[in-house]
Amino acid sequence: MTSRHPTISNHFTGRSSRTASTGGLRIFSMKTHSYLAGQRVGFLSVPRRLTISDMNMNNVAGPRKLTRLLLNVTIGRSLGPVKVIMSSEYRVKDLIKATIDIYVKEKRLPLLKEMDPDLFELHYSPFSLESLDANDKLESLGSRNFFMCPKPSRTALEKPNQKEVNPLTKLMAFLL
Repeated sequence: MTSRHPTISNHFTGRSSRTASTGGLRIFSMKTHSYLAGQRVGFLSVPRRLTISDMNMNNVAGPRKLTRLLLNVTIGRSLGPVKVIMSSEYRVKDLIKATIDIYVKEKRLPLLKEMDPDLFELHYSPFSLESLDANDKLESLGSRNFFMCPKPSRTALEKPNQKEVNPLTKLMAFLL
């Protein structure tokens, strides 16, 4: 039995022409099958053409505002980003908290030592030295990909007032 559509190819679908024509995943050339525009075909959805009335309705309502954002946050030493969908009205600190919650819920590795959002900071990339302000809104950041890492500890940043001496050097000085 042959396929009704000459553009269905067995090597694309992995099925025989009989299986491909009776159901399952179909791959069509949109140039030769323009009647498929606006219909749902497998995983591919081709939008229908806009009419004049659709364009007039969009102009009356004004420009559409983003309501939700898909954000990718990579945590240091982790494999792959955590995908977070959030409203554009939320702030950076809310994104950090949601990312930690998803990371723990998905049981990703390596495990986080601390789960307090105040102990983490968000950067545009792993190579960015300046962290983002925790009170910035997500819509004003201009990026959807971020890098999250632990804040540097305060003891590592503080310089000790006294010069610490190793006890072995005291012993060596005593023996000399």
